[in-house]
Amino acid sequence: MARVLIVGGHGKVALLLAPLLVAAGDEVTSVFRNPEHVPDVEATGAHPVIADVESLDVEAIAALLAGHDAVVWSAGAGDGNPVRTYAVDRDAAIRTMDAAERAGVRRFVMVSYFGAGPDHGVPADSGFFPYADAKSAADAHLAGTSLDWTILRPGRLTTDAPTGLIETAAQGAAPGAVSRADVAATVAAALADPSTRGLTVEFNNGGTPIGSALVP
Repeated sequence: MARVLIVGGHGKVALLLAPLLVAAGDEVTSVFRNPEHVPDVEATGAHPVIADVESLDVEAIAALLAGHDAVVWSAGAGDGNPVRTYAVDRDAAIRTMDAAERAGVRRFVMVSYFGAGPDHGVPADSGFFPYADAKSAADAHLAGTSLDWTILRPGRLTTDAPTGLIETAAQGAAPGAVSRADVAATVAAALADPSTRGLTVEFNNGGTPIGSALVP
């Protein structure tokens, strides 16, 4: 059994992830900021914790993380506001990584997006640029930490039913689409497989079982 904390616990991927982890025997804590979402999170089997990581400093976040074995970052501003995008997707994510190091929580799985990185290629005048820039900075910071990290970069998210099958960039995949349910299953598989530590995996739905596709 692992004690897993999900940041962004009321997000669509997180609500699909928590039941998978609970079913596998893990103890799940889901962190989110709106108290009205407590019933939704409780229904997943996770323990709800109300906290706004956008406003918390490293020490406060470390206190939230203490006692857990792993962190999943599945939060995002999601409102198209560039200021909040940087505040959440970059700054709060980086503080959470630093807090994990401080709290001794070694395992960290980041949910990013297919194409993130220094060569993301999104024009500065694009409305998508703040998100691309913020996620790329967060991914780079995570890769430079001492944590046992995995960066997962799914393609465009859909509401399709889970397939249990993906295709990674290492297999030749270009940016495409993947169901949120399969993203959740990929996060769960990465957490359960120590060999995914130190890997960045870009993926869409495809034809390979998730566990086999994760590690080249």
